[in-house]
Amino acid sequence: MKRFEYADEFISEREIMVVVPSIVIGVGILSYPKYLASVTEGADGWISILIGGIIAIAMTWTVAKMASSFPNEPFLSYASRIVTKPVAVVLTFVFVIFSLQIATFQIRQIADISKQYIFSHTPVEVIALTFLLIVIYAVSGSRVGLFRLNMMFLPIILFISLMVILFSLNRMEWDHLFPVFETNFTGHMKGVGSAASSYAGFGILWFYIALVKRPKKIPKKAALGMCIPVVLYMVIFIVNIGVFGDEVTRNLIFPTVELAKGVEIPGEFFERFESVFFTIWIMAIFNTTTLAIDVAVFALTSIFKNTSKHKIIFILSPLVYLTAMYPQNIIEVSTYGVYVGYAVIAYTGFLVVLLWGVGKLRGVKPID
Repeated sequence: MKRFEYADEFISEREIMVVVPSIVIGVGILSYPKYLASVTEGADGWISILIGGIIAIAMTWTVAKMASSFPNEPFLSYASRIVTKPVAVVLTFVFVIFSLQIATFQIRQIADISKQYIFSHTPVEVIALTFLLIVIYAVSGSRVGLFRLNMMFLPIILFISLMVILFSLNRMEWDHLFPVFETNFTGHMKGVGSAASSYAGFGILWFYIALVKRPKKIPKKAALGMCIPVVLYMVIFIVNIGVFGDEVTRNLIFPTVELAKGVEIPGEFFERFESVFFTIWIMAIFNTTTLAIDVAVFALTSIFKNTSKHKIIFILSPLVYLTAMYPQNIIEVSTYGVYVGYAVIAYTGFLVVLLWGVGKLRGVKPID
């Protein structure tokens, strides 16, 4: 089969706006209401989501602003001029590790969820391997092709999310949302940390902005893109609390899946709506996983310029699979995902401070 090549490897500002929510909206949205409900009271978790979202939007804008200040220049190139090449190579390698951790978490979680809700007699290892092979096939193709898929999948994902929300409103008990502002300061701080970790992934902008021909409006577009998961997370959390209450929500493993299971469409057009929801949500997890692996490959090819993309994928794939299979149970997987989220957010913030601070001290400017 002949591989299709796009006319160029450049992307538009609109595609950057789509790629941010595409990597953020993944498997975490299925379980985050549980963790948020466990540290907040009633529906107060929306406050944590909003504060964490504002932090994520600000960080997204900052990363995009810094990266777009060096138009069409790869991360390794301008980072080398700011902090020297050896340090830039180390920073790139660390970014690769964290990107692969995001991918491994997504793969293991989709395998566990699929076994619990769909393939009850299929081993987790088989489900994970099958999903990984599809991801590898996608990443092995055109990078611009992945962006085209994101452009196509994201509206479908948002539409199915809207369906779940709308058809769950009639099951909401508004008493579950009250009283408000009952959570103490410690609970809110834990909630903000939990919410912020759910927005991990926007660090891919360090690398992908180099593919944008005219990145002047990139910071605004990237920030707008991050607003999409912030609003979606807030609404889904409030609906979860409204339907189940905070006590039940904190005891459900995947509250959003359970929410979809209770959806009843008038006319019985779909008898099991959760199957449709889960099928569509695989698109979201596919987007997150492919982007995470692709940006890791992108980063490594910037270091090893003479090594082909396919060789790097061939080396990384077994490592991703073995890491995904290491956690022994769903509790370990969930804990692993929380730590990965915290680490990715912290590392992105560290990169912003380091590159901005050293860049100012050394007076590094874009190459004309």
